[in-house]
Amino acid sequence: MCGVKLTDSPNFNMEDAEVEVIEHPPAATERSAARRVALQVLYEIDCSDHLQGDVIAARLGEEELPRRVEKYVRQIVEGVTANLPQLDVFIQRFASEFPLDQVAIIDRNILRLGVYELAAQQNTSVNVIIAEAMELANIYGAEGSLRFVNGVLGAIAAEATADNSPQLVVTENGE
Repeated sequence: MCGVKLTDSPNFNMEDAEVEVIEHPPAATERSAARRVALQVLYEIDCSDHLQGDVIAARLGEEELPRRVEKYVRQIVEGVTANLPQLDVFIQRFASEFPLDQVAIIDRNILRLGVYELAAQQNTSVNVIIAEAMELANIYGAEGSLRFVNGVLGAIAAEATADNSPQLVVTENGE
């Protein structure tokens, strides 16, 4: 239901609304912070007509982040969007019983981010990438998100370590 505003409803009265602010624990590392922002960008791009550059600028403008965090946010977002068809086909191989267009938007984008990192970030441990994706699922996902994300990424990682398994090749930032 991305893009639908409750305030557009004729029966909505802002004075009657109760607002719940959910506080998330601070990110443990700069890369964790970058992944959180990148996920928010990917989510918005996936469920709206907003331009990638505008969404990145808006999210990065919400709080002051170190330049290397901003750079990593851009690297992830640009890498995922440049490789989206390959990422989706690869993910679908490991979640064949769940058509990606029916997977929750947040879960779909956590998987895209995780698979992109598994393919593009050869210097980052597979365990770290999966743990980070699980943290994102825990923070932003629904009740079953954590198990779903862990299961899909775990299966991908297990096959990647097997001999003669086809590897996903991605380009970084569309290059």
